[in-house]
Amino acid sequence: MRFDTPATTNPIDRMTVVGKPIDRVDGPLKVSGIAPYAYERHDVVPNQAYGYILGAAIARGTIRSMDLAEAKRAPGVVAVVTHANAGKLGKPKAITATLLGGPEIEHFDQAIAIVVAETFEQARAAAKLIRVDYARGEGQYDLRAALPTAKPVSDGSGEGSASPGRVEIGDFDAAFARAPVKVESEYSTPDESHAMMEPHATLASWNGDELTLWTSNQMIAWAVRDVSQALLIPKDKVRVISPYVGGGFGSKLWIRSDTVMAAVAARVAERPVKVTLTRQQTFNNTTHRPATIQRLRLGAERDGRITAIAHESASGDLPGGGPETATSQTRLLYAGANRLIEMKLATLHLPEGNAMRAPGEAPGMMALEVAMDELAEKLEMDPVQLRIVNDTQVDPEHPTRRFSERDLIGCLRTGADRFGWAKRNAKPGQVRDGRWLVGMGVASAFRNSLTMKSAARVALDRHGVVTVSTDMTDIGTGSYTVIAQTAAEMMGVSVEKVVVRLGDSSFPVSSGSGGQWGGNSATAGVYAACVKLREAVAAKLGFNSPDVEFTGGQVRSGNRSASLAEAAGDAGLTVEDFLDYGDLSKTYQQSTFGAHFVEVGVDALTGEVRIRRMLAVCAAGRILNPKTARSQVIGAMTMGVGAALMEEAVVDTRFGCFINHDLAEYHVPVHADIPHQEVIFLDEVDDKSSPMKAKGVGELGLCGVGGAIANAVHNACGVRVRDYPITLDKIIAQLPPLPARADA
Repeated sequence: MRFDTPATTNPIDRMTVVGKPIDRVDGPLKVSGIAPYAYERHDVVPNQAYGYILGAAIARGTIRSMDLAEAKRAPGVVAVVTHANAGKLGKPKAITATLLGGPEIEHFDQAIAIVVAETFEQARAAAKLIRVDYARGEGQYDLRAALPTAKPVSDGSGEGSASPGRVEIGDFDAAFARAPVKVESEYSTPDESHAMMEPHATLASWNGDELTLWTSNQMIAWAVRDVSQALLIPKDKVRVISPYVGGGFGSKLWIRSDTVMAAVAARVAERPVKVTLTRQQTFNNTTHRPATIQRLRLGAERDGRITAIAHESASGDLPGGGPETATSQTRLLYAGANRLIEMKLATLHLPEGNAMRAPGEAPGMMALEVAMDELAEKLEMDPVQLRIVNDTQVDPEHPTRRFSERDLIGCLRTGADRFGWAKRNAKPGQVRDGRWLVGMGVASAFRNSLTMKSAARVALDRHGVVTVSTDMTDIGTGSYTVIAQTAAEMMGVSVEKVVVRLGDSSFPVSSGSGGQWGGNSATAGVYAACVKLREAVAAKLGFNSPDVEFTGGQVRSGNRSASLAEAAGDAGLTVEDFLDYGDLSKTYQQSTFGAHFVEVGVDALTGEVRIRRMLAVCAAGRILNPKTARSQVIGAMTMGVGAALMEEAVVDTRFGCFINHDLAEYHVPVHADIPHQEVIFLDEVDDKSSPMKAKGVGELGLCGVGGAIANAVHNACGVRVRDYPITLDKIIAQLPPLPARADA
């Protein structure tokens, strides 16, 4: 099925199952510990051995020699694999760093060997016995020091955020020079780690020249492609199975070293091998969100209308890598006739930088939305009203191209009303609650809405049970549930009569999970397959009228009716179809919008920041399941708190590594850090998006949170922090003096 004209009325519009806050159908499996994750697949192949990866102890250089003798003699060791005996390997085009290093070393902790043993402990102990002699090379590990060498680059994140190296609309310099009100500020965001709950893990098993991988991966078809390119074997010889993923946030969009090392180790050891990365290895051996240095310049008339807007950003990556596309949202979010966007990339020899939840927009809006508040302050204008005044219903770079649906103003006004924004004191440092200085902050939310071709197989059996099979993954987002709801709505059955099978490359290729495209795209593929199944059912029953109705497990046409089970018969019915997309995304700009409101307390003595309450208002098309969607948004809001207040992968610029590479020293929010969170979804459908009329929402909930927190901190205590994270050491010296005591 092809989607190239706006959606009209269809069975999803009944909203008898879709749109309801149904509990996760996979929830009982997860809370009971039965859901099978990659490293726990003890049931699938016998005689599994354990692999432990040794990472490089230098960031750049070469391996002179490796002494493996003692490791090979260690108890339980089955094999030791390095570049010397792994066989010929390729480098997947989508991956920047080689997944098995040696003799050249490209970054710290790059995998250079794997020890296979009977137990995990034996493999780990033996890996420590490998003696490596390195020739250390020179590298660049400091983004600010590398700025003079950074060059403009046009690139994308690979999942929705993109920007040209440089684009100018109108005459920015002249417009900025004559603007009566100006803001010019620099902001920085640090390197960040995904820090997902489940580390990267893979179990590899060969059967002749056929490889099966049970792995933790967001994109099954991409994994098959990349494994084929890495191992130099045909794609039809690779099977990837990943029914449950314990979080990824972009780090599992592409295969990592656990996958390749498990496969080569299993080939050498001639038995199945399972590998998991340690928590420390997930920081340096995989990928991270790159640091940025951003410059914002805004010029406005005294009524708040922006006449000049410039956003310049620089980030770094390994040779051949790409930028953090932090300027992406600035091209679309606010009006302004004169515009300058520039994105630069420097060469850094840190571990690979790559997609992390809302790549580009998340750090970009941490700068843009603070700049907007700085402009509002200079204008003596309410920050919500400033954003409303600069709303646009067209792409500012291409004014003939309208947004398919855009209700940023509705989000801002609804949020302001619900949050009690009218009670905010615009003058910083005026509101106290005991020892706490209290402030409110706001930020717009923006994330592009993407769709990808997605397919599914749908079967109907003699019991009237509908089974959906697609290689879509569930990374904690609720894919099982919204897919079940889609099939139930289309076929007129309850969710209990739907079985969903995900995460297997033997199933039809779906969109996969990433870029907040997964829910909308994967369900649209199921929709297409169900349309085909409905046609097959009607034909089987001899119902030729176009008014066939599917409801309550029955099929009705005029005064005739029959059950789905009767239509299926003993042989059952199975169909397969896909949804592909035409040019609607070129005709209409498709994006999601929202508003974040945050109240914080700042300790008047220490500068400690505490979140007091948070609100997100989202306009993101039809919400397929408000319960799972809310979970996505509050999870993203929590990540935003981490990025704003605590998360920083600290670079040792002498040795090119992240030194706080575990959850003891890389801090992420815990329950005590997160108070009341509220989410409101505006009633919206987008008929230009898909037959589901939905959009993504999982990354929208992150975009803008950091800016809202920074703005709230400034409102609370008057300190403007432009270098994230906002830690107390950046606040304490600038805190207002304490009021004099009455008894002093």
